[in-house]
Amino acid sequence: MGIAYKLEVFEGPLDLLLHLIEKNEIDIYNIPISEITDQYMQYLQTMQELELEVTSEFLVMAATLLSIKSRMLLPKPPVVDAEGFAEEEEADPRMELVQKLLEYRKYKDIAEHLREKEIDRSLIYMREADDLAEYAGKVLVNPLEGIHLSDLAMAFQRVLQRSARRHRVARIHRDTISVKERMVQLVDLLAENGGQMLFSRLVDDAADREMIIVTFLALLELVKMRRVTCYQYGLFDEIVIRMREEGPAVDDVVVETDY
Repeated sequence: MGIAYKLEVFEGPLDLLLHLIEKNEIDIYNIPISEITDQYMQYLQTMQELELEVTSEFLVMAATLLSIKSRMLLPKPPVVDAEGFAEEEEADPRMELVQKLLEYRKYKDIAEHLREKEIDRSLIYMREADDLAEYAGKVLVNPLEGIHLSDLAMAFQRVLQRSARRHRVARIHRDTISVKERMVQLVDLLAENGGQMLFSRLVDDAADREMIIVTFLALLELVKMRRVTCYQYGLFDEIVIRMREEGPAVDDVVVETDY
């Protein structure tokens, strides 16, 4: 009748050593190196008898244990310096191995903790996320997207320069048309021209400075109401004014500033 062997599988030589220390309830800081080495070599011999492949790291650890064992067994004569004074004793040859075992046990405990967390998490099933797109608010389109304030200021300056070249003498008087009235005129003017015009075409050459300013303010109010939008086809091109369908009617809007 054959003998059945049950050989535990270890992840490496440190794992095997830690198992032997815990199995024999040995103080890790005071390892009986001779006993542990014999048990370690017995495990390697069992692996060879079962024709299991013994990796190089197990053999390296075996050589390390034998080296420590031999150093522990050799007598330690007192070390005397040249002046006849005794020097400090040689460090314990087991300490380097103890530090490796302590560090390995720390990472092993952390890995075991993470493995338990993984098992706990695998027992939780999450419901798939619902599509909440229909509850999202309407994304408002910026009517001045791509247009900077400097672009409008430059266009306004070009209109003023064109007006100044006429060498007209203006008289200071009360505006003959309000901003709100000019807003209505601009909406009608855009409607007559297919809903789109160049900014420079909003005023003719006969318009004075006051008319240009009122037109500019009316255009800004229409942009704010989202009745018109401004854009350019290219850098430094003419600003195009296009009428939009959304936004309140001009007659229903109260202009914030009375011009």
